[in-house]
Amino acid sequence: CRLCKLCEARNTIVFGSGNPRAGLIVIGEGPGADEDAQGLPFVGRAGQLLTRMLESVQISRDEVYITNTVKCRPPSNRNPEPDELAACAPVLAAQLATIGAKVVLALGSVATQALLRTKEPIGKLRGRLHPFGSAVLIPTFRPAFLLRNPGQEYKRMAWEDLKLARREYDRHRAG
Repeated sequence: CRLCKLCEARNTIVFGSGNPRAGLIVIGEGPGADEDAQGLPFVGRAGQLLTRMLESVQISRDEVYITNTVKCRPPSNRNPEPDELAACAPVLAAQLATIGAKVVLALGSVATQALLRTKEPIGKLRGRLHPFGSAVLIPTFRPAFLLRNPGQEYKRMAWEDLKLARREYDRHRAG
């Protein structure tokens, strides 16, 4: 892919991984250095925390699909720029359509704002369901944010978001 300038510095495209028939899709903002090196999303410290977060609500990584809003690492792990998000949007839309998950867990402001097409901060968006096509979207904090802000307040809010995602995941699996 050469649709945006992120291709110039990447080592590999980080498309996504997991269950292609997942009922839950997890979407972050973009790959970091570990992901760029390995070609898989959420494999570094933040990925290890994401795995523990999912396991805390009895969801294994194997049963979900994990991807990002952009598929190439932004330089110095900066936030993806609007043109980069726009370039990857059709790829992400195709992933969403192919997988058909009914629950979307959006990690952080960048992913949430891009998916919901809003400028509202994550603090105002998290903690509730948002209609998202034929699915529901649940925003929460990025694992990297939680690693940098180890206070209990953010962990508690993320835990509540994960429990909400689990309830919706169970509801959609039940039919």
